[in-house]
Amino acid sequence: FTVDGPNDGALDLQALAERASDAFAPVDTSADDPAVIIYTSGTTGSPKGALHAHRVLLGHLPGVEMPQELFPKRGDLFWTPADWAWIGGLFDVLLPSLHHGVPVLAHRMAKFDPEFALRLMAEHGVRNAFLPPTALKMLRAVPDPARFGQKLRSVGSGGETLGEELLDWGRAAFGCAINEFYGQTECNLVVSNCSSILPVRPGSMGRAVPGHEVAVVDAEGHPLPPGTPGTLAVRRPDPVMFLGYWNNPEATAAKFAGDWLLTGDQGVQDGDGYFRFVGREDDVITSAGYRIGPGEIEDCLLRHPAVSMVAVVGVPDVLRTERVAAVVVPAAGIAPDDALAREIQDFVRTR
Repeated sequence: FTVDGPNDGALDLQALAERASDAFAPVDTSADDPAVIIYTSGTTGSPKGALHAHRVLLGHLPGVEMPQELFPKRGDLFWTPADWAWIGGLFDVLLPSLHHGVPVLAHRMAKFDPEFALRLMAEHGVRNAFLPPTALKMLRAVPDPARFGQKLRSVGSGGETLGEELLDWGRAAFGCAINEFYGQTECNLVVSNCSSILPVRPGSMGRAVPGHEVAVVDAEGHPLPPGTPGTLAVRRPDPVMFLGYWNNPEATAAKFAGDWLLTGDQGVQDGDGYFRFVGREDDVITSAGYRIGPGEIEDCLLRHPAVSMVAVVGVPDVLRTERVAAVVVPAAGIAPDDALAREIQDFVRTR
């Protein structure tokens, strides 16, 4: 469709609208009536349909406005490589932008191309971006990204911890802070950074977004004191919390401990209210009695100049239960060998 007249290969939206009926009878719904089903990614089993209410869009707005530096502002233009079928693309970008009257740049790439992404943002004057961590890590591998001339006002990212190295790179590459945020399909955008009003602390996903009560709790739903690892949880009622899993009351009940929705993610809250993501409960590595979050080790490894991307996992160990293993993608021009492996191991060991 085109909005400014007919064009080859596109339909004239205004002409089509003139042929439509002007009669419209809205359905009388309440804030808690069902509105949309979004399926989970299935990381802990088969995908489940998270049923959300009509309040979910308005509930999302503060969680979008914070990481996007008090969005919207005059001249804003939003883009994300995230698919609009995912809650991150749909409710972190598309629908909030439409609500605020902000244009969204649409381009579907068959495969994410970091250099093309930088050119796209520069060519179209993108000011706001939601860039998932994997996209950021791929962009980081592009030499001198500032040469493309993108002029971003705000960048938000969520889905996994970013780490100090990636945040420092982002400031240099984009000229603005990358604001990390947190949420999940069942209860999205409940924790966020906003560098213009809150100092960004490396390794932290920010503080609770206004309108949400977030805590670190034990298995019974009891809030834990600052500095104590536990499960990240959100108290109901909450404006973005799902109504339940579609046709799955057992799974819905298992998601809660009393009034606390248990995210299944491990975290720690400090004395100032900042949350740090440790890892999914099934990602945390248990070694010699210690519970180790892979994110901190990945952040350390990414500081080594020979490392482009890395994933840290636990592998079975008879003595320790699990041992830490890192799967490393070398930087361009780096030949992997045993000497490099030992160098990287020593790099992590001394930090």
